[in-house]
Amino acid sequence: MSYDPIDHDFERGMQNRRHILGDAWVNRSVTNATAFNAEFQNLITRFAWNEIWGRPGLEKKTRRVIVLAITMALGRWEEFELHVRAALLGDADTRLTPDELKEVLMQAAIYAGVPAANTGFTHAQQILREVGVQIGYTLAPLLPANTCHPGIGQEAVTASKPALHYSVRAPRSGKAPRHTVVLSHALGTDMTMWDQLANLLAADCRVITYDHRGHGSSAAPAGLYTIADLADDAARLLRELDSGPVLWIGLSMGGMVGQELALRHPSLVNALIIANTTSCYPEAAREAWQQRINTVRTQGIEAIADAVMGRYFHDQFRAEHSATVTRFRERLTSTDVDGYISCCHAVGSVDTTARLPQIGVATLVIAGELDQGTPVSMSQTLAEKIPQTRLVMLADASHISAIEQPDAFAQAVMQFILTL
Repeated sequence: MSYDPIDHDFERGMQNRRHILGDAWVNRSVTNATAFNAEFQNLITRFAWNEIWGRPGLEKKTRRVIVLAITMALGRWEEFELHVRAALLGDADTRLTPDELKEVLMQAAIYAGVPAANTGFTHAQQILREVGVQIGYTLAPLLPANTCHPGIGQEAVTASKPALHYSVRAPRSGKAPRHTVVLSHALGTDMTMWDQLANLLAADCRVITYDHRGHGSSAAPAGLYTIADLADDAARLLRELDSGPVLWIGLSMGGMVGQELALRHPSLVNALIIANTTSCYPEAAREAWQQRINTVRTQGIEAIADAVMGRYFHDQFRAEHSATVTRFRERLTSTDVDGYISCCHAVGSVDTTARLPQIGVATLVIAGELDQGTPVSMSQTLAEKIPQTRLVMLADASHISAIEQPDAFAQAVMQFILTL
């Protein structure tokens, strides 16, 4: 019977320890070990670094985040600094960016307390000053009043009238934006319907969302609107923001506005994604829009709310995601009545079909397999008449496909962006 002289638990632990903390730190610890603490060093190497860090159940980057949060919560600042430094300078699979480190400290502030987070930020900033050059990061000055929630963006209203409420998300990469993207919402919703996609795109794009006139926090001027009015609103917003040509992503009414914007203000659009939309309604549908206007004018939006939800979301989605449907219903019924009626008129009278061949930018048309409001045939018309067009149909999606099938919608968007 042979005896293996190698303590594999220790050796595996030492490999993990070096991988996470770096050779320089571990070498110093080993070199400085004494008869008094060597057994303790052996213990933590075998148990912390092998028994825990050696488990495959979590990625090592996740385990690093856990350690940072716990050491901050407990005020173990020497250990915290060790892992902050290692997180910023470590191997790619365990490294945290300064922004990721900030997010760890922000979340820990809620669960471990603001005083702990205050000290954590102080220690982390000192280390960032020391290693910033190595990782290409500069601690630029920024007034607290000038910050914004990165998942919402910097909100404001246009200086020109009617005032449009909008939000701008800067690319989280900290680099020049890959594209400037505008997300344009559906009738009876607001810019928050795009939150998930907006935050995905903001990884490397500048993302603009806004409330159409008559919706959300934008103004609702008197009089019936046209899609041309809404397109001119969008052009006004983009010029105020000095956006340059944008990738326009619009759903339903937002897709109609995108078509008109590309036709009326072609210099502002370099690509189009139009989803669950149409270039024109047949006469029967136009009459249905007028009936909706009459009902809302006499009975209010509540009278049509359930019917609208039935068109926006298919039966299974409404059964399985009742809270989401309730949220959209509340948004619909709280929309300014006059603004809603005016936008209904714009949507019901849309007519760009004859001019579609004039759209000169790459276009993706997204259709919902189950869409009753703008059936697949309407998307096929768009795809046939716009010269540079691809059509994607999303299975199990009705009218608000970006909410019903967010992953499939996002995948279609991202694949299209790769072609630009």
